[in-house]
Amino acid sequence: MIWRRRSVLPAAVLVPLLGACAAPAPAPSGKAAPGFPYTVANCGVTTTYQAPPQRAVTMNQHVTEVMLALGLEKSLVGTAYLDDRILPAYKKAYDTVPVLAKEYPSKEALLAVNPDFVYGGYGSAFDAKAGRSRDDLKAAGVDTRLNMEYCPSGASSLVDLYREVDEVARTFGVPERAATWTTRARETVARTERTVRGERPVSVFVYDSGDKTAFTAGGKGIGNELISRAGGRNVFADLDKPFGDATWEQVVARAPEVIVIYDYGATTVEQKKKRLLEDPALKDVPAVRNRRFAVLPLSDAVLGVRVPAAVQKLAAQLHPAR
Repeated sequence: MIWRRRSVLPAAVLVPLLGACAAPAPAPSGKAAPGFPYTVANCGVTTTYQAPPQRAVTMNQHVTEVMLALGLEKSLVGTAYLDDRILPAYKKAYDTVPVLAKEYPSKEALLAVNPDFVYGGYGSAFDAKAGRSRDDLKAAGVDTRLNMEYCPSGASSLVDLYREVDEVARTFGVPERAATWTTRARETVARTERTVRGERPVSVFVYDSGDKTAFTAGGKGIGNELISRAGGRNVFADLDKPFGDATWEQVVARAPEVIVIYDYGATTVEQKKKRLLEDPALKDVPAVRNRRFAVLPLSDAVLGVRVPAAVQKLAAQLHPAR
């Protein structure tokens, strides 16, 4: 994951794919496209669209999957930066989109495909030092969107996820697809919440990465709500950001009952477990002592279309008896 943080498993249960829908055709010359002009405020940037973008580029996996879930692959002229494997339901559509770079493309490579819209998942997608700031791209005639989890406000919830999908769909002139997706997503979450109702919340520490310190999920990202909806309690919910560092002394003091490992990158889940199990300072942490680990792909735990199914997947690991 890039945000970039320091530094695979597809979701077992999917919110149903909306199907391989074609992107909306541009409106005839001189006529406004249906639903346009559309004005949206995103992370401090207000943009008015006169018609759906026709040449979009996605930067980061979770925003790519938002586009694919909405059947918008024909509006994509490029994509970049995977943290793990694309969900099988979206793989065929994904394979039709040119990959511009394994990580982020240079500004020159990005502009070479003549985009009219760039959608970034993390703030690092719009790195000013690389010449890709939202202002830089605007000056080049390119509109942009940043996933809401990385807005300055930082707060993310399921409400924000539904808004993210809705605003992207409206930007591309397909609001009915967002409505369909959201209805199914709400049903998935509601089913999971019914299964854990009445259960005592299990205390959870998220281990993303880190050696000298623990890089973990804080209280300002969708990962925190994912834990809560799955019948858990994030022991670092007081960390005022989506992700951040905690000391190992804090991990010991907060005594989590379960450790959720984020699976991505070159370090395997087994290597992360080994690091935790072999640290003598952690031997009395209940989760380590009892070897209680849960696993989620990183792309399940950021603001994207995997979240509803990820709530269900995590609940099954936190409350296996249900």
